[in-house]
This record gives sequence, C-alpha cells and structure tokens, in this order.
Amino acid sequence: MKYVDEFRDGELAKNISANIAREAASNRDYRLMEFCGGHTHAISRYGLVDLLPSNVRMIHGPGCPVCVLPIGRVDQAIRLAREQGVILCTYADTVRVPASDNLSLMRAKAKGADVRMIYSTQDALKIARDNPQREVVFLSIGFETTTPPTAVAIKQAEASGLKNFSILCDHVLTPAAMHAILAVEGGVALDGFVGPAHVSTVIGSKPYEPF
Repeated sequence: MKYVDEFRDGELAKNISANIAREAASNRDYRLMEFCGGHTHAISRYGLVDLLPSNVRMIHGPGCPVCVLPIGRVDQAIRLAREQGVILCTYADTVRVPASDNLSLMRAKAKGADVRMIYSTQDALKIARDNPQREVVFLSIGFETTTPPTAVAIKQAEASGLKNFSILCDHVLTPAAMHAILAVEGGVALDGFVGPAHVSTVIGSKPYEPF
C-alpha cells in the first residue's frame, strides 16, 4: 500500500539511521524533544531510540492536549453533566482522562451522567438539534488541527439559530506550549523540537520563527 509499505521498510530505516549517525558530530550531544504523545508512543513502540547514535537523546515533551488536560477541566465537565443535567459530548480519547474523586467522564457516565462520545462536531450539532429541550455542551479539545471544526460548529449553530449548543473549550496552541517550555527558569538544555506535523500543516512555518 502506498505510503504504508515505505514506512515499514527496514532497509530504508537502516539507511536513515546511518545517515543520522554520519551527520551527528561525535564531539557533542544532541537533545531533541518530541512534542506529541503520538511521537512518544511511536518512538517507544518501534524502538527508534535504538536506531539513533548514543549522543542523540530524545526527550519526552508535553504530550497531546488530552494527555495534559488539567484535572480541573475534567472536573468541570463532569459537574456540568452530573449537576446541571447537560448532554456532554466529547471525543472518545477524552472520556478516560482521570478526574478528582477517582472519576472520569466514562465513570461519570456509568453513574448516570449523560456523556456521549462523538466522532465529529457535526455529531454534537445533531444531538443538539434532536434534543431541543436540553443543553448540549461540546468539550472541545486538541491542537490547532481540531480548532477549525470547533469554530465551524459555532458558526453553524449561530447560523441555524441553535440556542442549546455551547462549547467548553480546551484547545491548546502549540507555539504557546513551546514558549512555556523554553521559559523555564534557568533555561532548558534543548537543541530542537520534533514538532507535530499535522499542526504545522495547518499553521505553517511563521509561528515557529521566534524559536
């Protein structure tokens, strides 16, 4: 399959590894931070660290927005669903994020909260249209890649006069996270970031210029 078989080509991977070893100066160390949790998972799963020279070190970065979602935001979503009686919609990878009191959105659902897993913002809009007597809250989360669909959903809800649809916004900006990492008191020993490619496709190169 195009663009799948190529990424599973062991000989190609060995050639890339050899090229990295050839380019890396032996008299210095390199510290690179992968930004996304998906990167960390792939590096660990496929043993990519073993293909790098010993002086090239990968440092685990902040992770995906779901990974670093503050516990208070999950608590807030659970309170909305349990105490305010809203229909709480969110993506599937968010429902297992731990909250206070040994809860999560999935466990809150098991206790009676109306929490619904959706695949897109359009699903949340449909739920709001199908339940006009109830408030539907979409817990939006993600990097810049998932922000546009949230914005489109807001515009669509406004255009159609949908009054029972609202957003609990937990989107994360990639450059802001990078600034926060580099602003640590005393500095951070980093030579570069391995940024999220999907985000970079959306925002382009200009936001990275300050780095």
